[in-house]
Amino acid sequence: MKRVVLCADDYAISPGVSEAIRRLIAARRINATSVMTVFDGLIEEADCLLAAAEGTDASIGLHVTLTGTFPPLTRGIAGADGHFPALSRVVVAALSRRLDAQAVEAEVEAQFQAFLDAFGRPPDHVDGHQHVHVLPVVRKAVLTATARFAPRAWLRDVTPARAALHGFDVKGRLIGAFASGFARDATPFGLATNRGFGGAYDFSADHDFATLLTHFLKGVPDGGLVMVHPGRVDDPLTARDPLTQQREVEYAVLHGEAMPAILDAADVSLALPDGLRNTAAA
Repeated sequence: MKRVVLCADDYAISPGVSEAIRRLIAARRINATSVMTVFDGLIEEADCLLAAAEGTDASIGLHVTLTGTFPPLTRGIAGADGHFPALSRVVVAALSRRLDAQAVEAEVEAQFQAFLDAFGRPPDHVDGHQHVHVLPVVRKAVLTATARFAPRAWLRDVTPARAALHGFDVKGRLIGAFASGFARDATPFGLATNRGFGGAYDFSADHDFATLLTHFLKGVPDGGLVMVHPGRVDDPLTARDPLTQQREVEYAVLHGEAMPAILDAADVSLALPDGLRNTAAA
């Protein structure tokens, strides 16, 4: 069976999302989650997650966050409103090499430190909210900080597995273009990455998520990663992120009776591949 990482993004963005992810980890319906460290209450969320993950071998990672309608941990990257900049602004500034490298480095390091303070250990893996970790300028800051704070961690390469693309999949292909050379760039730092990525789709469209998930799981190779965004909608989530009801849809499938059959149909075992297990923090 293929060993695949099924990773829930955005842990700690809201209590409803966090609780849903903990339930899925405890039930072994997912085997990884990525934590946002920019919100209040992180220590309590960390304690609850560690308890839910005990004995499961789940990978708990840092979800580097540089975009959103909420404040960063440091001032340098904040806009005039005190919040992170919009994704479009970060992408344009990164591609034109006009993104403030020092401000990015300071924020990334602050988020690593917040993770260490809350969990008492480095993250098992590192990725980025809205995949910002693969962008120019940000990429260098993330690789450098990971090597410094979590040298045994692995990183998410969002280069799509061809078989996991959904139709022409403009979104998946664009993400993959931004990720060009990411695994190569991680190698000199001694950092491993997953092999193949799936899970990108248009959240606003009317999809059968069970069918999509089966497609993604079948499409990634052994050592691949599929991202998901399960959760329960609550007021903090609605205030912080436009992705709301689709999280409920994903949670229903992941926690539902059909999930074991989905894994069987894809011939997938939710287990860290050896190349990632050997680097994961003890």
